[in-house]
Formats: sequence, structure tokens, C-alpha cells
Amino acid sequence: MYLGIHFAARSDVGLVRANNQDSGFAGPHLLAVADGMGGAAGGDIASSIAIARLAALEGEAHGPDDALDELKEAISDAHAQIVERARNDPELSGLGTTVTALLRSGSTLSMAHIGDSRAYLLRDGDLEQITTDHSFVQHLVDTGRLSVADAEHHPKRSMLLRVLGDIDADVPVDISVRETRDGDRWLLCSDGLSGVVSKDTLRKTMLEVEDPGDCADALVGLALAAGAPDNVTCVIGDIVDIDASPDGIGPATTSQIVGSAARDRRKPSAGGDSPAGKAARLAARDEPDDDEEPSREGWQRVRPWLLPIITLLVLIGAAWGGYWWSQQQYYVGEDEGFVAVYRGIPESLGSIGMSHVVEKTEILVDELAPYQRERVTDAIRVRSLDQAAGVVASLEAGD
Repeated sequence: MYLGIHFAARSDVGLVRANNQDSGFAGPHLLAVADGMGGAAGGDIASSIAIARLAALEGEAHGPDDALDELKEAISDAHAQIVERARNDPELSGLGTTVTALLRSGSTLSMAHIGDSRAYLLRDGDLEQITTDHSFVQHLVDTGRLSVADAEHHPKRSMLLRVLGDIDADVPVDISVRETRDGDRWLLCSDGLSGVVSKDTLRKTMLEVEDPGDCADALVGLALAAGAPDNVTCVIGDIVDIDASPDGIGPATTSQIVGSAARDRRKPSAGGDSPAGKAARLAARDEPDDDEEPSREGWQRVRPWLLPIITLLVLIGAAWGGYWWSQQQYYVGEDEGFVAVYRGIPESLGSIGMSHVVEKTEILVDELAPYQRERVTDAIRVRSLDQAAGVVASLEAGD
């Protein structure tokens, strides 16, 4: 028996995002999905770097003992390249990407995973989620603080604890080796699909739509019908016995690259003219400006008030700008004896506080190590909620 992969990859910008920060790859030996983060000027770069480095594995021969090491090396190289890119361009500070990848070697698949993109395996009619999300919400589930049902609708379910890039340090990547079987169907996808389409619907579609390309199209269509608030990327890989093919013709050998790593990365959403697409555009559309010019008489009445109004607006804008900036900051501090995540800065303007609690943990400050207790009391400033979640996880682990 000689096993091969019948594959397909699809990506769509979705109905809300301005650009596609997802990237995907599908080939005879490699399946991969990367979901970039870091804003319009960063996420697409990070995911493209990861896919470009992984794609180099497609054209190489992989022995059973070498595939896992080669996959780990590729992930490490991608991480270093993303960090170096951010170091050379301060505007890209904080960029990163999830990665979920499968590299085939004979009858085995080597897997690498970091972030909240997912790998599912459909075998004998049952669909199993193989990867575990590296998210704050999944951490709450794992520690018994949140049920699986509540996690699906938690407002912070996209807060990640681990991604490729983002920080100049080694990041732990989940690595494993899995045995393949004839008839297995793999799905790799970004959370733009798994976040809006239920597991039952994924299973039903993967069972009913036989062709990998048609199946990938159908899954993207389901996400678009659900509103597609994020980029949607999915890769389908069917494990097939090439020797058993009735016509002796194996799967396609031409690799597919989709999303921000592809040449058609600016392709508009396929759901743009659908009812869901129209509804999304209506929801995001600003009120149209009034095109009518004021009459000369009206202008004469307004003119004496113009300068005072502009001055007042400038003062209000400056005050609001300062407040807005403070609300983009985060820190980990103490709230009623417990470790808490704050939004804002640990200062006050007179009697007006400049921060508020966004997440209160069950970690008692008094039970922390002395140096940790002092850091929390003084406020540990971070750049984002993701970093705050990482600090909380570190305190809980006693690091």
C-alpha cells in the first residue's frame, strides 16, 4: 500500500476584515495553515513568512526519522525570521502568527501546532479535534474554571497565550507524530471557520462532500453565510491508497498557496454579493455625508462661532486623545487581594481613576513568592491583553 494525499486549500478575506492575514498551503507532502496577528501591517507578513519557510519542505525527501526534526527546524527558522522582521521595523512590533502544519513521511504525519488554528481528523465517521488551542479561554477550561459550552461564547476566546514570533524568545510548539490510514480526512483551519461553524456542521459537511476542493469551498461558504467576521482559511487533506486507484492515477502534485502568501492575496470575498455580505456592509457603513452646501445667510450666522467651537473641539480632542491612549494600556495588579488584569494606567487624575479591572483571577497575592508579590503590587505593565494573560499564567505556574 502506497499512501498519498488528495488535497485542496481555500481562503477568503471574510465579510468584515479589510485584508486577509491568513495563509494556507496544501501539497503532496505538506498541509499548513497560519493565522497572522499584529494589525493590517503585520499579520499578513507574519503568516506569509511562516508559510514560505514551511513550503520549502514540500520539495524535499523526508525519512521517517527526519521529518519531525525538519518540521521543528522550519518552525524555529520562521520564528526567528518574524522576530528579525519586527526588530528591523518598529512599526511591526508585536506581529506574530499561529501555525498548524502536517508533514507526511510514508505512513506517518509529523504535526506542529501553536496558537488557535486547528487540526481535525475525520476517521470512520467520527470527527476529532486533534490540536489544543493555546488561548486564555482554553487555559480556563483546562484548569476547571470554565465549561466547554461557556468557552464557545466567551468574549476573550481569541486571546492567545502562544504564537510564533511576537517575542524574542523560544516559544513552545506542540510536536507529535500520528499514524495515517487510508480513508482519513484531515481539516486544518483558522478560527475564522471553527469560530463560526459548529463541529457537528463541520463533520456533516466533511462526510457529505467527497471532493476535497468542493468540501473546502463548502466550508468557506458556511463561514460566509454565518457572517465571516474574520478571515476564513481551510485545508482539506484526504489520505488515499494510490495503488488501489482504479485508473492508477494518483492525486494532484501541484501545490496550492492561498491567503496573504498567495499572488491573489487582494482577492475580494466570494460572499460579497450574498445576503450575509450585504448585511455586513450595511452594519459597517457610516452614515452618508450631507452633500448640500449651506446658504450664504446660514454661513454668516455660523461664522462668529466658528473659532470658539474649533478651540473647544481641539481641547476636547486633546483630552479624549490622552484618555484613549491610557485605555490602550494594560497592567497586572492587585484587586481586593487577588491578581487582576487592568485596562488603563495605574495612576489617577485627581479623584478619577485611569484604569479598571477587565479580568479578576483567583490567584491570591499573599500566596505569591515575595518577588512576585512585589511586582504585582507595583503593577506589571504589558502591551496587550495577550501579554497580560501570559503574565497571569506565569504567576499561576509560580515562574
